[in-house]
Amino acid sequence: MNVSLVNDLSVYQQVMGVQVPPKPLSLSPATLLSLVRAQIDLLIEQEIAATLWVKLPPDKIWQSELGRYQSSVGESSLIYTCQIEERGKTGAGGDEGRVNASSSSSSPYDVSVHLPPDSQLRRENFLMVLSPQFCSLILAHRPLKKRKNQTSGKVNSNKNQPLLIITTVEGRVIQQVLNGIQKAITPESSPILPSSFICPTVPQAALMNQLLAKQLLRQDEINRQIITVRTSKLEQQNQELHNKEQLKDEYLKNVCQELRTPLTHMKTALSLLNSPNLKPPQRQRYLQMLNTQCDQQNFLITGLLELVQLERNLEGTALESVRLSDIVPGVVSTYQTVAQEKGITLAYTVPTELPSVWCVSGGLRQIVINMLHNSIKFTPNGGQVWVRARIQGDYVQLEFRDTGIGIAENEIPKIFDRFYRVRTAATEDYGGAGLGLTIVQQLLLRSGGSISVKSKLSEGSTFTIQLASVGDTPKAIATENE
Repeated sequence: MNVSLVNDLSVYQQVMGVQVPPKPLSLSPATLLSLVRAQIDLLIEQEIAATLWVKLPPDKIWQSELGRYQSSVGESSLIYTCQIEERGKTGAGGDEGRVNASSSSSSPYDVSVHLPPDSQLRRENFLMVLSPQFCSLILAHRPLKKRKNQTSGKVNSNKNQPLLIITTVEGRVIQQVLNGIQKAITPESSPILPSSFICPTVPQAALMNQLLAKQLLRQDEINRQIITVRTSKLEQQNQELHNKEQLKDEYLKNVCQELRTPLTHMKTALSLLNSPNLKPPQRQRYLQMLNTQCDQQNFLITGLLELVQLERNLEGTALESVRLSDIVPGVVSTYQTVAQEKGITLAYTVPTELPSVWCVSGGLRQIVINMLHNSIKFTPNGGQVWVRARIQGDYVQLEFRDTGIGIAENEIPKIFDRFYRVRTAATEDYGGAGLGLTIVQQLLLRSGGSISVKSKLSEGSTFTIQLASVGDTPKAIATENE
């Protein structure tokens, strides 16, 4: 059985049209749910067979309350369920409570009331109980508060505002709503209630006391659920903060250790320089040690400042479209002199027809500088370093290959860690802060790229960088060490 409205209807306007209307309260949807549950509890406990006029959200949690009442009283009740007919597809910003009219309940004791898509009821939810023993109305109204969209200039409704909720058992108010419904339905529809039906002015005191008690119990239940959820979220946030603090402490510990090492060497050199029997060659060696450790300290401080600045600003840094052919040749030319001093052959192949790539603004130059610096530093005299770029699927691949000292297999997973420096010979320290590859990895992660490495001791290393080509949306890709 279906019912249609010949005239539009707003339950909220009907309620507010009575003399001295009840005062709406600004409450949450959780409070509305507790009121509905308490009402159903009372009807079931008192075995009240009533006619219900209902429009509730389509979520299962609401519909289960109606099912609970139906299964208790069965055919002695009748439920009129108001449904907003769909107007095309409704997105995430669609009107609250809009459902497909074809999704009516299969219960034989349900009556579907079809409402047009632009009905005023689309912003209202309600549960009205009609019986000779007890009448009540729970109404939630979301007022239309307009705001101007800054981008499109259109006016949109604000769905984040609280609900205006009215709950009443006053016969005069409920009768006004009932009369409005009877006037709005089509003439051929069956009467909602017998013409002799009149809402009781005030329910029995015992029923009111029980209703109040059940409302308190249900509200307490809702509050405990909310507290449980909030407590769980707070515990999760506290754990995350604790983990961050641990990482920060570990990071600071590593920083202090790294900064202390050069200082220890410098203190040792200074104490040896005070020896009265120091020979000139020894003095020169200790002075050189001081100079080297000062440089190391400077590398560490500069690298740390660079990394801190990068991590602070990286998230908000915009991506830019850049061509490898505009960056790589210039950086390679600046390292040619360094390579020649070590007798290293430095060459590159970067086709000009390669597509542009996405990268953090200014990041591509920094990536190439750090990678070339590492390749030349760890390649002995007479070695070779190649830089090659090519298309690889949706990415542009930039490869740095050298004939350097290589990396032990067990060290490869560690090389992107902060402060990690490869040391393959006890007599040789290649210096640096151990932050270059960390910075490269951070830049690539923000740009939607990745870096991997293949290496063998005494044979050299090949670092492969993938950069998203322009035309493809850059995605954050987790770095995998191969």
